[in-house]
Amino acid sequence: MPLNPRFRLRPRPQSEPSPHPLRTQPETPPHHLPSPSEPGSARPGRHRCRKAALLASAVSLCLVAAAAPAEPLGVGDRLFPYLGNPGYDVASYALDFTYTAQDEPLEAVTTIDARTTADLERVNLDFTHGTVRSVEIDGLAAGFSSAGEDLVVTPRHPLIEGRWFRITVRHTSDPVYAEDRQGGWVRTADGLAMTNQADAAHLVFPCNDHPSDKAMFSFRVTAPKAYTVVANGLPTGTDRNGATTTWTYRTRHPMATELAQVSIGRSAVVRREGPHGLPLRDVVPAADREALEPWLAKTPDQVAWMEGKVGRYPFETYGVLMAQASTGFELETQTLSLFEKSLFTEPGYPEWYLESIMVHELSHQWFGDSVTPRAWSDVWLNEGHATWYEALYSEERANRPLETRMKAAYGASDRWRAAGGPPARPKPPAPGQKIDLFRPNVYDGAALILYALRQEIGRPAFERLERLWVQRHRDATAGTADFVRLASAVAGRDLDGFLRPWLYDEKTPPMPGHPDWKPTAAPKAAEPHLKR
Repeated sequence: MPLNPRFRLRPRPQSEPSPHPLRTQPETPPHHLPSPSEPGSARPGRHRCRKAALLASAVSLCLVAAAAPAEPLGVGDRLFPYLGNPGYDVASYALDFTYTAQDEPLEAVTTIDARTTADLERVNLDFTHGTVRSVEIDGLAAGFSSAGEDLVVTPRHPLIEGRWFRITVRHTSDPVYAEDRQGGWVRTADGLAMTNQADAAHLVFPCNDHPSDKAMFSFRVTAPKAYTVVANGLPTGTDRNGATTTWTYRTRHPMATELAQVSIGRSAVVRREGPHGLPLRDVVPAADREALEPWLAKTPDQVAWMEGKVGRYPFETYGVLMAQASTGFELETQTLSLFEKSLFTEPGYPEWYLESIMVHELSHQWFGDSVTPRAWSDVWLNEGHATWYEALYSEERANRPLETRMKAAYGASDRWRAAGGPPARPKPPAPGQKIDLFRPNVYDGAALILYALRQEIGRPAFERLERLWVQRHRDATAGTADFVRLASAVAGRDLDGFLRPWLYDEKTPPMPGHPDWKPTAAPKAAEPHLKR
């Protein structure tokens, strides 16, 4: 989708260093004009002299423009102001990776098809932590440089508004990070997977790394033949060539960059069928396939349960990726949710709780993946809804009353708001600690808003709202204001005055129907395992 023109920023000052500067190879000049002294050159005629002079003048202007300092841009997200870039709308990404070893950079080619939404002399892409080998726009070599965490591309000629163009970037994708960097490739016991939320897809490939610009994706991954590769979407081919195999996948629905997933490992792919013939495929370490099967077998019923609440599953396939890795969280990558394998193979959590985590990530396929937040401040819509259905599933399947959980959340809500901000205006994460965005205020604190809304408008209206929300915004982006408007339409009255304090106030409003609910003292128990 086109980026909101309001979200235009002044560039970051060049004196501000980038934590991970982009490594670039020397730039090739965009034009090379032979001189009469070069072998094979001929003295031009009068007409050709004039043409050459005009061309030289154009080149001079291009070089003057290119001499101006490249500057990082962003779409003005309140929490991540330099994510995304204005002036174009990405239609599709084609990602091509060649994997050789876990600690070695992958050779990669990223091809982006996009349409300009403004006149552009340069195209900024989010990309860092890789070596750029070359860049082309529409098949012609383009200049490039780094600025902050942007790859700044200078085409031979400015791109006018409304023009389709293709950028091809040949680069490396490095799976080894500094200790203070989170996200991107995560190394598993036998390969790699991706954890791009919230702002780390551009550590893996050049992109417009903001959820407001969803696009179609295709993947082409070459790996040693002992490895299995799985990515978002459905497989479109497998080509075995000597010691390597090339795997290709394609999505059928647009996707935000933070939801991309590629798994490379010595994996087993377990296939089964879900409701109405939905293809399900799970990816697990081959040695653990039998031990994990009881958990994998739960997915069809969980999909059916979610469909009973909010309607048909929104994508072409689903499955879980149980990776032998230590991430500290689970992640709703589109059509292939990421889980730590140890969560299911080592003692620690009761069965009902693990099932609820599975439903949490599954529900994100509707809330966060199909309906994607327009800005990161809208993350409460993702996590609040996923927590809501996690809690509702636990109530219906494990006799864990929703009201008990919501009362406990109400008691802690003021503390959560003080620490992390109101649910719809979360505090920015600390530098180098982007995971801090995912605090209790946007999980149970946001689910509490949904509980209050259900109390206010009644269960039938609330359930109708939930179904309409995922229907009307399917494959698109939406924000907090959109949710308030739809809730008001469903309720038949303006709910802005009711919802605004729940969304934005520092103190939690009174809970409808529960005047006895009060803030409580902080417990000593640790927070549960983090979900995303």
